[in-house]
Amino acid sequence: MLVGDSMDVDLGVMLADPIDACQYGLMTSTALITQPADPDLGRDPACATAPVEGLSAEQSEQVAGVLKALADPVRLQLYSRIVAAPGGEACVCDIQDVGVGQSTVSHHLKRLREAGVLTSDRRGTWVYYRAVPEALDAVRTVLDLARCSPGEQLVQPVSSP
Repeated sequence: MLVGDSMDVDLGVMLADPIDACQYGLMTSTALITQPADPDLGRDPACATAPVEGLSAEQSEQVAGVLKALADPVRLQLYSRIVAAPGGEACVCDIQDVGVGQSTVSHHLKRLREAGVLTSDRRGTWVYYRAVPEALDAVRTVLDLARCSPGEQLVQPVSSP
């Protein structure tokens, strides 16, 4: 048949020939009941369409410093032990068994203090460390933004556990 020829053809029969009747039946019934997708389906309620500003240069420096400090496996292990300690405070004598020497532990704890994620308090010969929860607020904001779709920003803060 040439293009432009008119012929009385039953499209249902013509389409059904190369595929079996079950597939054809499913295709036509699905096509008939398909409805437009809900645009809000799967959206995070904390996100809304708004101009996304991103981080300022100062905020970026702060977040990068915290992430760099926590990116080292030994530092992350030390930090997690301090946070998990009873009362959120730990003596260096209780957390220094992380597979490195005492001077290396002191170096890593110093870096965590410089990044602002830990504070320390000397009591006699021992130093006690406590996490600074607010130091992670900017990091939480960046991670929460990653939950939103492109062109959206976080409009209600996510409560931390």
